[in-house]
Amino acid sequence: MKIAHIVCSYPPYYGGMGNVVFQTASALSDLGHAVEVFTPQYGNPPQEDIEYARRLKPEIQYGQAARLGKIKKILNDFDLVHLHYPFFGTANLIRKWKENNPEKPLVITYHMDTRAPGWKGLIFKYYSKYWMPKILGSADKLIASSYDYIDSSDARQLYKKNKYKWLELPFGVDTKRFVPRKKPEALLNRHGLNPELPILLFVGGMDLAHYFKGIPVLLKAMFFLKQNKINTQLVLVGDGELKEKFILQARGLGLESQVIFVGKIPNDELSYYYNLADLFILPSINQGEAFGMVLLEAMASGVPVVTTDLPGVRQVAGDAGLIVKPNDPVELAKAITGYFGEDKNMPEWSERVRLLAQEKYAWDKIVANLEAVYKDLVGA
Repeated sequence: MKIAHIVCSYPPYYGGMGNVVFQTASALSDLGHAVEVFTPQYGNPPQEDIEYARRLKPEIQYGQAARLGKIKKILNDFDLVHLHYPFFGTANLIRKWKENNPEKPLVITYHMDTRAPGWKGLIFKYYSKYWMPKILGSADKLIASSYDYIDSSDARQLYKKNKYKWLELPFGVDTKRFVPRKKPEALLNRHGLNPELPILLFVGGMDLAHYFKGIPVLLKAMFFLKQNKINTQLVLVGDGELKEKFILQARGLGLESQVIFVGKIPNDELSYYYNLADLFILPSINQGEAFGMVLLEAMASGVPVVTTDLPGVRQVAGDAGLIVKPNDPVELAKAITGYFGEDKNMPEWSERVRLLAQEKYAWDKIVANLEAVYKDLVGA
């Protein structure tokens, strides 16, 4: 089967949507399908070459919104098209392509609601009210990472009206890459970490598109831990234009010796950073966070998680750690304190979260279900 995936961002940009598409394309390719990923060519010089990617130069581009005008003709050569929503500038082009090619199956994965402060947030609300129903309505099959999320999302009315079109299919994790290991001494030494003290880990984007990740809340929680003389270390992996602001906040809270911003890291080192952690923290503040791929990476690495009570996110973390109120640094600090303060059997927790990742979120199982959906649509 010849399959086209369309997504607004893709590695080397670090983000959940692009990573999902890369892993999906890899697994489908292993099953013998011809997969091509269409994504914008951002920046100059061009981004590095990543497998399956066909980068198209946008006619218009703003942030991760881009209009790929050439794509409508290109898609005619494929057996099935899979759009990853949201993709401002191009999603409506796919709807128009589908109108002209009704016999070609179109699958749309609804990744997340769009959230932003100020005027951009108003634009997102208008788009969700007027254009999103038209775009999602053009699909033959709609995929949600969880019914928990979609039932409280901006797409909930579409879900309630057309439940037969929707399929719950969680995202997955590479359980061969992310595995439990001993804490890597090289990274402990590189960052001056004390292996005798608890190490907390955050992994995520620090750009405006990922403002909802909640890093300021996490830093305030670290401040409360320090005030209560609870010694912990926090490692933050990620980069973006907000990073310097976060570094200044950490300094203002007197956390320089406890909080380490490592920035962007080589992709082949990422799994080892998870092995540094005793506890993984994802303190997202709103439904811009719909799932939390990093939670799966931590779980597959045998690391329990703490995250916030948001639809979709809480379902992933339900059996793998602790859930707290969003935007509440005091409760987050208490959860962290409780985790290390109680008489917990750490090896048992590690085994539990690893087993959950293997049984429920391994990519080979997820993509096997996706392949069955594709075959049903094309009549294979």
